[in-house]
Amino acid sequence: MSFSAPGSQPPPQPHAQPGPAPHQFPQQGHPYPGGPVHAAPPLSQEVLRSPKGLATALTWLLGAATAVHLFSAGAGAYEQSWLRGFAGDTRFDDLELSLSSALTLLAGVLQFLTVLPTVVVFIIWFHRVRSNGGVFRPDVFTLGRGWAIGAWFVPVANLFLPHRIARQTWRASTQYGPDGSDRTAPATLLTSWWVLWVLAAVTGRVFSKLYTAAETVDELLSAGSLGIAADLATAIAGVLAVLFVRRLTAMQNTMATEGPYARA
Repeated sequence: MSFSAPGSQPPPQPHAQPGPAPHQFPQQGHPYPGGPVHAAPPLSQEVLRSPKGLATALTWLLGAATAVHLFSAGAGAYEQSWLRGFAGDTRFDDLELSLSSALTLLAGVLQFLTVLPTVVVFIIWFHRVRSNGGVFRPDVFTLGRGWAIGAWFVPVANLFLPHRIARQTWRASTQYGPDGSDRTAPATLLTSWWVLWVLAAVTGRVFSKLYTAAETVDELLSAGSLGIAADLATAIAGVLAVLFVRRLTAMQNTMATEGPYARA
């Protein structure tokens, strides 16, 4: 599906005009269907671009990354059972190589191969939907669209700024009521995904530091438990991310094909 940029907003009409044909954004001089034109703020002159292709690719990548984290959790559980066969004060340097070590290494390699492209495509998709949101309702945003990329790379701020941008994009992609009234779509899915993702990310960082510093079996067991928790939380967050991506993409598709007013 292709999006095209709308023209300037027309003055209020006494009667609603016919809406746009499917897969087309309303053309200049035609109000949106289902509500009074003056109820919505003027649209931006930026060009709309469909996020559907990116969302499809992202769905597959997130699915693959989720599967890899589940495999990593399984490898971690196997390592835990293997480590329990040694005395708690046995040092890391005295442990023999085993299938556990090979599985842990393989899990790390697979994570690198899947997580990196997933992150890249996700950020591109995120910038795309933020840009479209600025076309639908530029008035709801407090940060420029460049922050849809930059916010992920600012230490500490990347724990909350992307969520703010996502919530504002979610609102901008929500249709008005049939009578032109403002509506807010429930963002439970978005919030659940974000909270779980942040917890998984923080837990994963703590695990990485503890695992690297561990010298005895007891220390490895403690760190490994955190690693399994982080992998499981990341896997669940991955499923919620797929649902979030598909839902927001569908909302923007509806806005582009039907206009900003919901059907009665």
